[in-house]
Formats: sequence, structure tokens, C-alpha cells
Amino acid sequence: MRGVEEWQDVYGLLEAVRQRSNAWVCNGSLEELAVLMSGYHLALQVHDVDEPFAFHRGSGEFASWLSRTRGWSMAAGWDAAIAENLPGEPPLDAFFRLVDEYREFSGTSVREPLHRAAPVQADRAG
Repeated sequence: MRGVEEWQDVYGLLEAVRQRSNAWVCNGSLEELAVLMSGYHLALQVHDVDEPFAFHRGSGEFASWLSRTRGWSMAAGWDAAIAENLPGEPPLDAFFRLVDEYREFSGTSVREPLHRAAPVQADRAG
């Protein structure tokens, strides 16, 4: 598991949640995940970090993509839409499956590598 200091963006947080969901949200709650994501976005704003953030609850790119591709209402946010429209699937499983689809659609890598490879050093024969 990567430390917070190694996260590149919001997807680092999401990967941490994917790996150890009970450490981040109670009982796989999408509502708690949405609140966590709102806190992440607030921290970006407070610290004036210029990072794309697709997970605004009802109006972010992820919510817009869900609305366009699935026809779901985002009036109560992506968390409520997922829970309402995919009741037979565990909520976090559904969320991560959809995030992977969204990342593939948007051109961001589907999953951030868990460990960065060490830089290759040139052979210094000589």
C-alpha cells in the first residue's frame, strides 16, 4: 500500500479506498465516500492545488458521464444514483467498476500502479 505522500491525485486516494475500504468508509457506504471526496476537493481548494477533480457529487465529470451513459438522474449525487440503480451489486464494487469504465473513457489510466518501478540507470561501462 502506498503512503499518502506518494499519491499523484484523487485516484491515489481512490486506490487506497479500493484496497482497504473499511479503513476509509463504514460498511461500504457510498455516501461516506462522497463526503470523503468532498473533503479531498475542499483541501485542493484551501491549498490552491490545481488538480482536475471529476467527483463533484452531482455536477462533476464523473456524474455527468454517468448521467449521459446510463440516463441516471444526478439530483442526489453519483453516490445515490449508483445505490439506486444498481441495488444487486455491492455499492463500492459498483462504484469502482464504474470509475474504471470512466477512466478508460476519459483517457486516464485505469489503475495507478501500486509501486513505481525504480528508475533505470544507464550502464556506466568504462
